[in-house]
Amino acid sequence: MPASALPRQHTSPPVTTSPEGRRRRELGRPMAFVALAVVFVLFMAASSAPSPLYVVYQQEWSFSATVLTTVFAVYVLGMIAALLVLGALSDHLGRRPVLLSALALEAVAMALFLTADDIALLLVARLVQGIATGAAMTALGAALVDLNPAHAPHRAGVVSGAAPTFGLGLGALGSGFLVEYGPHPTRLVYVLLLAAVLVAGAVLLALPETSAKRPGAARSLLPRLRVAPHLRGDLLGLVPILVASWALGGLYLSLGPSVAVGLFGLSSHVVGGLVVTLLTVPASLTAFALRGWPTSRTLTLGASLLLVGTAVALTGVEENSLVTAALGTVIAGVGFGGSALASFGTLARIAAPSERGELLSVAFVISYLSFSVPAVIAGIAATHTGLHETSVVYAATVAVLAALALLAQWLRSARTPERATTPQT
Repeated sequence: MPASALPRQHTSPPVTTSPEGRRRRELGRPMAFVALAVVFVLFMAASSAPSPLYVVYQQEWSFSATVLTTVFAVYVLGMIAALLVLGALSDHLGRRPVLLSALALEAVAMALFLTADDIALLLVARLVQGIATGAAMTALGAALVDLNPAHAPHRAGVVSGAAPTFGLGLGALGSGFLVEYGPHPTRLVYVLLLAAVLVAGAVLLALPETSAKRPGAARSLLPRLRVAPHLRGDLLGLVPILVASWALGGLYLSLGPSVAVGLFGLSSHVVGGLVVTLLTVPASLTAFALRGWPTSRTLTLGASLLLVGTAVALTGVEENSLVTAALGTVIAGVGFGGSALASFGTLARIAAPSERGELLSVAFVISYLSFSVPAVIAGIAATHTGLHETSVVYAATVAVLAALALLAQWLRSARTPERATTPQT
């Protein structure tokens, strides 16, 4: 997710050399950068690991699609709350304390998943995991910028843009394999993730602190959502593509495995994980491949492929063609990656440094609400009208929004043609 795909545009501060830092062995800057990238992937892999298990939980505990998507949405709401409240905390307390606290909270979430024996505990686990992920994302993005090598000035942005969707795909597919072929399908994946979180915590203990402590931590916890008046038109023009791309992602991560089972009769949990991977991995690769493209061109391509991919996937559902649905998912994934890269890149570019944080916070809230609320509505609809009808209406809505995004982009380009030649940063 690109919640931190747009790191702060400032000069990286020097690594602190406190007496405590000199006494303990610290990672070098290149190794610390790699460690942060791996931890980024780990957080996102853990967040998608439950997706292939939703079908298992549903069978064991007999709950509806409405409840299933509520479990998914609770995670996103916890992440939004953490982004709004804790997003600036690492600027005051330092990167390492915030990241270690987020890892500790993630470990608590894994322990809750391990002991979950009913839907209530599963909801709590997902809420805690959402808070942990939200707290980590901005600190990870900022720390990557702090440690970004001077000879590769865009590396932090590329990693921040590609790591979230890559982690989502890796977590879902890995979880699917473990559920299908490993013992204890609702436990093993969390044991392994808990072990990985503990190892990550040990590694990050050696992370060099790159942000000096400064006062104002308590004041930074007050959430603010505000957009400068001269930026509101640009943000409004990007709302259709933000809603379309993230709503599609929410559908795949919440109901995707259920669609594979209910509409295509695929009982393998590997397929449930693959459904998510077919969307997120192309998105990740696209964010990397198109990093040097102008934002206008990338946004047009992203919206076009999101429209085409969704239409192809919908055709596959209507014709009960698994190959067609899979092909549409891959195309939509490329569109998802391009749309996310360009839309957040556009917002970062048009805002002044003093406006950027507030603007992106609003965009993140729009994105993650789009990620969760439509999925819950789809869950309610699926409970009452069935998966097929819900999937058709949902996909058609995403396609209409993608078409509106193309129209909005055409209007923006016609009004300000000079922006079309501006490369992404």
